[in-house]
Amino acid sequence: MQLFNLIKNEKAYWLVDQVKMEGKSQEDYKEAFKKILKAYDEEQIGYLSLLMDEAFEKWLLERDFRKISSIVEYTKLLEEEINLDNDLLFHSLAEGLMTDTEFAQVYELCRTGTANKNIPQPIEQVMDSISKELGEDWRSHCYYFLKGQKLVGISIPHIEMGTGEEGRMFYFGVIPEMRGMGLGAEIHKVTLSIMKKIKATYYVGSTDESNAHMVQIFKKNGCVLRDKKGIYRIEK
Repeated sequence: MQLFNLIKNEKAYWLVDQVKMEGKSQEDYKEAFKKILKAYDEEQIGYLSLLMDEAFEKWLLERDFRKISSIVEYTKLLEEEINLDNDLLFHSLAEGLMTDTEFAQVYELCRTGTANKNIPQPIEQVMDSISKELGEDWRSHCYYFLKGQKLVGISIPHIEMGTGEEGRMFYFGVIPEMRGMGLGAEIHKVTLSIMKKIKATYYVGSTDESNAHMVQIFKKNGCVLRDKKGIYRIEK
């Protein structure tokens, strides 16, 4: 298994995530990452964003990376049926009731004013990344949620690249005016049930360590702390 997951967006950016494995040393990770960094330099990519254990921080800063923030990672086994005790309605983008452009606009709205410190990509790049990472049926992974007739948020559940059963959310968010009502936890819980239906056996979610509200959502829905990583970035 590879020591890093890598998502490439042509010449614009690379997203790199360390995969922690038993029996692998710091030197193993350094050597593997040096190869990625060499290719990044040779191919003249715009920027590289890296999620990596903070034990490597000094080594990365010496190589001109800058630290953006730290993220915490939570996980949950999806063994039992998830009891949905809310009245949320939800639809996938594949149903054709909302256009791609409208979904992008809601996505942009949901990420407004959040506590996450990572540098946001332009929404056009985000939508391009969704289609590339999730494949031809990407619209079937994009959900929007309503309470009554009011749009309240979105989520994008999928199986993590390179695994057969790890559930992830490409994104999850609540519209600013609907925050503070407990809807985030409800949307997150429904999304876990969707994830189980697409054959995920466990869930992994992450957020900025300063995002206390998201951490509370993880805990409320039975997730437990698994890991902490730094977010580092280098650019041309």
